[in-house]
Amino acid sequence: MAKGFVETDALCRSIVEDARKGVFKPVYLLMGEEPYYVDMVCDAIVEHCLDESEKDFNQTVCYGADVSADAVITAARRYPMFSERQLVVVKEAQMMKGLEDLALYCQKPLESTVLVIAMHGAGADKRKSFYKTVSKMGVVVDSPLLRDYEMPRWISMYYKSRGLGISPDAAALLAEYAGTDLNKISIETEKMLKNLPEGTSEVSAADIEKNVGISRQFSIFELTRELSSKNAPKALRIAAYIGSSAKFAMPMAVSALYMHFNRILKYGALLSSGQRPDSGAKARVLGVNPYFFAEYDKAVRNYPVRKCMGIIALLKEYDYKGKGGDVGEASPAELMVELTAKILNA
Repeated sequence: MAKGFVETDALCRSIVEDARKGVFKPVYLLMGEEPYYVDMVCDAIVEHCLDESEKDFNQTVCYGADVSADAVITAARRYPMFSERQLVVVKEAQMMKGLEDLALYCQKPLESTVLVIAMHGAGADKRKSFYKTVSKMGVVVDSPLLRDYEMPRWISMYYKSRGLGISPDAAALLAEYAGTDLNKISIETEKMLKNLPEGTSEVSAADIEKNVGISRQFSIFELTRELSSKNAPKALRIAAYIGSSAKFAMPMAVSALYMHFNRILKYGALLSSGQRPDSGAKARVLGVNPYFFAEYDKAVRNYPVRKCMGIIALLKEYDYKGKGGDVGEASPAELMVELTAKILNA
C-alpha cells in the first residue's frame, strides 16, 4: 500500500535533517507524480553533501535524456578527489534508457559516493531489481499526488513545519486557490511571509486574501458554504461573480461542487443507516477539518440523499455544458447562476 502524505512528509524531512548533519545514504531514488518532495530532498542533498570548494571535482549532475546507465555507473564508481565523498545526481531519470541496469551498481554501491536518481511524474517498477535493490541499500521516496480533500490538512501541516498556525478557513481558501500544486503553495507562502507583521503566529483568511490576491467573493469555497445553508440570495450573487471572473472555468467549478456534494451524499448515507458518527467517523467520511463539521451537519439536512443524487446528476450535465456541449448563447456567468439556482431548488 502506498504511503500517505503524512508518512512521505516525515520521511523527507528526516532525510533533509540528516543531510544538514552530513549523514547520507549511498543511493536515493526519488520518484512519484508529485514533484515537491522530489525537489525538496534533491535540493537538500545537493546543498549539504559537499562544500562549495569540493563541488568542482566531486559533483556530477546529469539528465536522463543525455546520459546512459553505463555512464552513470562509471561516474558513481569514481573515487572522490580531496574530499570525503562525491555526489552524482541524475535528474529527469525517467527519460534515461536502461534505468534497470543501475541495479548492478546499487547492489554494491561505494560508500564514498552519494547517488541520487530523481524521477519526475514517474516511478520505477516496484516489481523489478532496481527498485528492490535501492529499497534495501538506500532510500526510496515515493511521492504520490495529493487529493483535493487532503490539501487543507497538508497546508496546516506545512505551516506548522514553518512555525506558524493557519486557520481552517484560510487553509481551505489557499487550497482552493492553489489546487493540489504543492510548489505553488510553497511559493505563495514565501511571498506572503515577507509581508506579514513580525511576530505573526497564525495566518488568517484575511492574510491569504490580502497577500495572495484571492477575493473571497469570487470563491467556490464561499459558494459551497452558502449552498450548504441554502442562503439563496448570497449564493446566487457569488455565482454571478465567479462566472464573470476572467479566470473562470466551468469544469473546475463543477469539480469543486461535485466534491462538496459527494461528501454530503456520503455523510447522508451514513446517517441514513442509523449510525450516529463521532468526530473520528465524521472525519473519515467527510475528509475535512473538524472546523467544518457544523456546516456539513446543516448541509445534510438541506440536501438529503435523494436530493444529493439529483444534484450530482445535474453537475454531470453542466460539466458537459462547460466543455462546450449544448449551451446555446448562454454566457459562463449565466450558466453558473443557472446551475446554482437549480441546486438551490433541488
